[in-house]
Amino acid sequence: MGRGRLRVLLGAAPGVGKTYTMLEEGRRLAGEGRDVVVAIVETHGRAATAALAEGLETLPRRRVEHRGVDLDEMDLDAVLARRPAIALVDELAHTNAPGSAHEKRWQDVEAMLAAGIDVISTVNIQHIESLGDVVQQITGVPQRETIPDRVLRSADQVEVIDLDPQALRDRLAGGRIYPAERVDAALANYFRLGNLTALRELALLWLADEVDTALKSYREAHGIDSTWEARERVVVTLTGGPEGETLLRRGARIAARSSGGELLAVHVTTQDGLRQGDPEDLARQRALVEKLGGSYHQVVGDDVPRALVDFAKGRNATQLVIGVSRRSRLQASLTGPGIGATVIRESGDIDVHIVNHASAGGRARLPRLGGALSLRRRVVGFALALVGGPLLTWMLVALRSDDSITSDVLAFQLLVVIVALVGGVWPALFAAVLSGVTLDFFFVQPFYTVTIDKPLHFLAILLYVVIAILVSVIVDRAARQTRAALRAASEAELLATVSGSVLRGADAVVALVGRTREAFGLSRVRLVDGESVLAEEGRADAGAAAAGAPLTRVAVGARATLELEGADLAADEQRLLAAIAAQLDAALEHRDLAEVASEVAPLAANNKVRSALLSALSHDLRRPLAAATAAIGGLRTAGDALSADDRRELLATADESLGVLAQLVTDLLDVSRLQAGVLAVATQPVDPADVILPALDELSGELGTGRAGEPPGDATAPAILGDRIALDLAPDLPAAAADPVLLQRVIVNLVANAVRHSPAGTPITITTSSFGDRVEVRVIDRGPGIPPERRDDVFVPFQRLGDTDNSVGLGLGLALSRGFVEGMRGTLTPEDTPGGGLTMVVALPISTDGEAA
Repeated sequence: MGRGRLRVLLGAAPGVGKTYTMLEEGRRLAGEGRDVVVAIVETHGRAATAALAEGLETLPRRRVEHRGVDLDEMDLDAVLARRPAIALVDELAHTNAPGSAHEKRWQDVEAMLAAGIDVISTVNIQHIESLGDVVQQITGVPQRETIPDRVLRSADQVEVIDLDPQALRDRLAGGRIYPAERVDAALANYFRLGNLTALRELALLWLADEVDTALKSYREAHGIDSTWEARERVVVTLTGGPEGETLLRRGARIAARSSGGELLAVHVTTQDGLRQGDPEDLARQRALVEKLGGSYHQVVGDDVPRALVDFAKGRNATQLVIGVSRRSRLQASLTGPGIGATVIRESGDIDVHIVNHASAGGRARLPRLGGALSLRRRVVGFALALVGGPLLTWMLVALRSDDSITSDVLAFQLLVVIVALVGGVWPALFAAVLSGVTLDFFFVQPFYTVTIDKPLHFLAILLYVVIAILVSVIVDRAARQTRAALRAASEAELLATVSGSVLRGADAVVALVGRTREAFGLSRVRLVDGESVLAEEGRADAGAAAAGAPLTRVAVGARATLELEGADLAADEQRLLAAIAAQLDAALEHRDLAEVASEVAPLAANNKVRSALLSALSHDLRRPLAAATAAIGGLRTAGDALSADDRRELLATADESLGVLAQLVTDLLDVSRLQAGVLAVATQPVDPADVILPALDELSGELGTGRAGEPPGDATAPAILGDRIALDLAPDLPAAAADPVLLQRVIVNLVANAVRHSPAGTPITITTSSFGDRVEVRVIDRGPGIPPERRDDVFVPFQRLGDTDNSVGLGLGLALSRGFVEGMRGTLTPEDTPGGGLTMVVALPISTDGEAA
């Protein structure tokens, strides 16, 4: 039996209709006579979805007990035993309950596919593992249930279930996604219009990239070399010259004309590294590519046109932008067609744009001869001509005969070549003229006279000069290429060292400054901004300072200056220094952006708090305010017509609602003080028992225990207060340094939470003890507990871990409790209760002012 096929319905957010579409497809296939079963579907209380599931065969769920809670999971064994043709499996990224066959539902689906069962499943874009951090940046909500990218990419079919963001918000507001009590909070947080638009774009782009990958694989598998214009891709060729910025901006405009256009910049270097553009221009152009939203690529190839065309075809490019040649007409006529003409001939279906620029068509000029060789080599060349010429003449005159003229000529020609190799063009020209005169004077009859009476004699001297020029040009070019290779190697080493330093965690600015000093052998390098020093490496050269030697200063953009103290830099080193300055400018810009981002981060956090506050206020403050308003309104309108019992009931309702409202407002003010760092804390020696008992009195109505009374003096047997609270307070406990008012509010919040989540009939235990320099108060319950990975979430304001009972307040209790405890220099940490449940531990420092009162 072959492997089953997986079809995934991908959505941008909950409520777009993935499950509904899956059930519709299941009903259609069942109507065609296919064997379809519902392995599991989550309706989330949506009537339309539940109605659509009716009539389809649904397998019963498997009941799993975890920490006293019954959970329903898909029964994988039942699905494999039933072996349908098609199984409908909702929520592919779901995490199974402990004790299941697999940890994740997608692993269950893998088992079904291996058994030959086709599966139709659903997943949201936020559950894709590689996009988790992006989604968190958009929504502010971390994703704990994820699916590996490889699982989704290996699916046989992926469909995006798309819905306009505003239509999704309208569907949410109409109560077709979440219950009414969750609508306002959802609209103000996760389902904001900007969030939904970004998630929708993310889903569509992910699918577009997946389609692009599949298209590339198909073209490679079928050997298709022609361009398929599925997406506009513009490749801009960079030579390292000043025209690069013009070409990039033109390419960006071409790419922007079509939605989803892509900009790629490519620079071709030869395998020996000798084809080198201006490093400063290339660094600037690379930064410009990133600002324009494109990508920079560097390829190696001795045949530049072929390398460009191969790169463009490999990326399925539709447009290729190159600049007009910078060669003059004379150079073009001598060297043949340039890169542009060859690219046009080889490009095939790719459109080629040849863009004019300010550097096009340079003036005709002869190549510079010399200049690449050092002065020492030129001096040695002249010396070799002056010494070698007479020595060779003396030797050849001694061996002169009537038949030796040919060997004499070749000997002097060899001398000219040797001088050209050593000293370049000018010593070679000198040796050529000197050799011609010497040959005429000593070896051509009449001897010892310089007479050019035959054209052949003049031709011989001319040939000497031509040979000297050709050899010297080759030597000069080789010297230039050697220097270019050394410069490229030093630049590569410098950039590699800086990159390695940054990857190891070093600051890019400091790494560049330090490496600059080492690369050029300077005594000190400083990066200054006005009077402030941004980075400095090395020590000042006292000798140079005493001699009044000026510093070398290089501008780093418009923001700073690089000061170099030490030896003067050569011309090629100045070019490398310009590239370093460009890199420093980019590094400083990145540092400034990072500082701005760090300043914006608290503002973003405050914005999230304000958004959550508004959504919570819309729910939790509305209820008591509405109840109090209705009660007072009834008293005013009915007047004396109400009975005494009705009046008392309305007054009690108003009093209770206003009390709840006052408590909520107090919590909001407290959390505002905590976030502003202005919470007033007055610590003093406090016996925890003196705080715990008033806290229980405050909660006595909720606990149903009446007054708490006094704790027993014997700590070996806990006191049972009613059937809800057990006290186990240690005698002779040291006094804690605490604010009694704030500590009482902490105990009230912790006990109220413990009571709310504990099973009926199971008492809450409160214990006190001392450990080291800390006094600990423990509130112990036997409820379902909290998973370790979610314990930090309970201390986030406005979080209730899925509790939709809005009568429990704003979700500020634990956040305030931790803030109060930390304000008293203590800690509040959750721990597992042995046997099941949660223990909240309040640890406070022991007071240094005395023992318990």
